[in-house]
Amino acid sequence: MTDLRRKRRVAVLFGSRSVEHEVSIISAIQAMDAMDPRRYEPLPIFITRHGRWVTGPDLRRIEAYQDLPALLRRCRPVYLRPEPYEARLFMEESGLIGGRRTRSTILDAVFPIIHGTFGEDGTIQGLLELADVPYVGAGVVGSAVGMDKIIMKAAFRAAGLPTVEYHWFTRPRWERSREDVLAEVEARLRYPLFVKPANLGSSVGITKAQNRDDLADAIDVAAHYDRRLLVEESFEGATEINCAVLGNGDPIPSVCEQPVRWTDILSYEDKYLRSANGKGKRQRVGAKGAGDGDGGMAGADRRIPAPISDDLTAAVQRLAVESFVAIDAAGLARVDFLVDEESGRICVNEINTLPGSLSFYLWDPSGIPFPTLIDRLLELAFERHHERRQTTFTYDSTLLQQMASGSKQS
Repeated sequence: MTDLRRKRRVAVLFGSRSVEHEVSIISAIQAMDAMDPRRYEPLPIFITRHGRWVTGPDLRRIEAYQDLPALLRRCRPVYLRPEPYEARLFMEESGLIGGRRTRSTILDAVFPIIHGTFGEDGTIQGLLELADVPYVGAGVVGSAVGMDKIIMKAAFRAAGLPTVEYHWFTRPRWERSREDVLAEVEARLRYPLFVKPANLGSSVGITKAQNRDDLADAIDVAAHYDRRLLVEESFEGATEINCAVLGNGDPIPSVCEQPVRWTDILSYEDKYLRSANGKGKRQRVGAKGAGDGDGGMAGADRRIPAPISDDLTAAVQRLAVESFVAIDAAGLARVDFLVDEESGRICVNEINTLPGSLSFYLWDPSGIPFPTLIDRLLELAFERHHERRQTTFTYDSTLLQQMASGSKQS
């Protein structure tokens, strides 16, 4: 049992081997700053681009990352064993007379804020399940499905949710049979098309194609980032509308937003760099220390609430909750839609699980300030961990004794 008289120690994981490495650092610092210091003791765990885990107080200062080698020298290596024993985090320290020694600290929860691969895709969630530690966000299945655009769309369709038409194939097949793949795509889909890596975020590797030459070039670009590739029809004339969802068994939707595009694709620069470079309107959100648009998704221009009808807003919110349930998400997710207000057509584009879904700019106007959101996410993590412990994972039998007896008799 956690001693509620003391602060809960929360390991915040961020960085890692991802094209969204820098975004993860910003998101993690914002989340740690928003934690109630009377209730939580955030422990920053930075995972380098090479996969090394380290901790240290300076990891909470964004300016410290300007000299990364010096920062890492001030940090201590840490690791988490995949063993269900008190959720211990092990730290390496210098001994009194040289050498190294290891000590451990018990974690009450883990807050994974790793965007993209090796964090948002179910891999880190698998380690946390093995360690039997409460953690924020979706589990292995929800995270993996939410990251994989191909499996995600299949799950949406199985749940009866509307999606655009799409086709997928592997990189090896593209490399072997380029003309056959192009012919298949053109037989099934209509231009213009979007080409995407199956597993990636922040619009990296996504290209719009107007013709066959564009399509071939776009597939070549996407193939740098994944072995499975997705091509889907463009919903021409549609407006992007996003809605976040919060909860476990009985999730609730946020207000809706309309991101403002600078290009055909809401690019990495649109999402994270426009406001930081002074090219877009800065929109203050959340509480002090929670970010004011200088980096992170809060840096993008957006209209909140989205300028759509009440009926369309209600439909988007309902579909957002259904999408959340369809992939077995938990904690928090943001669902992105393509909407045509004139016809009323709505398509679910994708779902973003933690941390791409932190989306505190959607919850503040929904009546949930960023510090309250962080607190609620941690409570949901404890709730989900408690519920998971009601599941039986072992079964006692006499199989080994019977096999041993049979072996002796023979």
